[in-house]
Amino acid sequence: MTTAFLKPLLLASLLTALPVVAQEAPQAGAMALPQAEWDPPALEPFVATYQAFYKGKEAGDATMRVVHNEGSRWRVDMAVRGRRGFAGVLGLNLEQSTVFDNEGAVYVPLSQSTVKKALFLGKKVTGTYNWQDGTAQWQGDLKKERQRPIPLQHGDQSALLLNLSLMRDARPGQPLRYRYVDVGRVRQYEYQAAAGTETVQVGDLSYDALRVYRTNGGNDETILWIANGVPTPVRILQREDGEDAIDLRLTEYQGA
Repeated sequence: MTTAFLKPLLLASLLTALPVVAQEAPQAGAMALPQAEWDPPALEPFVATYQAFYKGKEAGDATMRVVHNEGSRWRVDMAVRGRRGFAGVLGLNLEQSTVFDNEGAVYVPLSQSTVKKALFLGKKVTGTYNWQDGTAQWQGDLKKERQRPIPLQHGDQSALLLNLSLMRDARPGQPLRYRYVDVGRVRQYEYQAAAGTETVQVGDLSYDALRVYRTNGGNDETILWIANGVPTPVRILQREDGEDAIDLRLTEYQGA
């Protein structure tokens, strides 16, 4: 479970059994929505709580927090706690954090940390995005080849920032492309927003939400649903080899 959480959590759900395919067309009944009617959520401080499922079974909960420090400086945190089943027995926990600058059209990562905690082990990795030198580098409990400096490009995103960027950039029917640089790795991520919104049931609440899904993940799919007026995805789902893996469902959120 913790290994899966290290993938970009297109807030991800950073865990329902909805048979979604990454390249599929909008679901039947989805209402085409003009871009002018779609109001992307503004970046604002909030705390969101998610119910976490792993392979269809409740596994714990997750909290996503966005904090405004001062000026253009912000921080986004994600904490995942295993409380049930195998994850609960081992006491598996994951904490991720990214400090970044909000430059309007782009979120610029400055530092990143990942901490995994378990009953018999613990790992910590920290990274710095040095834009003056044009490189990013990680250190800690990581293979040597992933501790080498990585040349940066304008627009590079950390895993957590990818969630916020998708919230900001998604428009009905439009593709999105990002370069992911995190934990010593570089990857290209491509997404597609559905042409219209669809009704998404999350617990006792239903949302009119825009579905955004990754199109170049192969057997690893990531889908998130974004609702007008909600600053964080209402649901994030990661699927592996056609089966649900990690599914995060929003239970509550409030301004921080």
